[in-house]
Amino acid sequence: MTIELLHTEECPNAATYLPRLRQLVADAGVNEPVQVRLIADPTQAQREEFLGSPTVRIDGRDVDPSSDERRDYGLSCRLYAGPSGLSGAPPDSWVLEMLRRRGTVETNDAEA
Repeated sequence: MTIELLHTEECPNAATYLPRLRQLVADAGVNEPVQVRLIADPTQAQREEFLGSPTVRIDGRDVDPSSDERRDYGLSCRLYAGPSGLSGAPPDSWVLEMLRRRGTVETNDAEA
């Protein structure tokens, strides 16, 4: 399983959120490190389909359930519309759900 935190250089939310993301990963019983990746320019943002900073991806999939419908790639701050309103980080439930779903897929693949 690959867990990534993508961010821009000036994003205050990424540095604040990283310890929380690591804790969520540990709480889910996942022993993979969080890979931190800098998105440095607009070309890279387009190539990476980067929806703003911070972005959390698990096995290449954005944790935001609505991300597949979006195409507003670029170097910007990202706001997440979760159950408790707007936030500079994704709701814990999105991250935990994706970790559980991806973990189940990996477990099923290993058993096959």
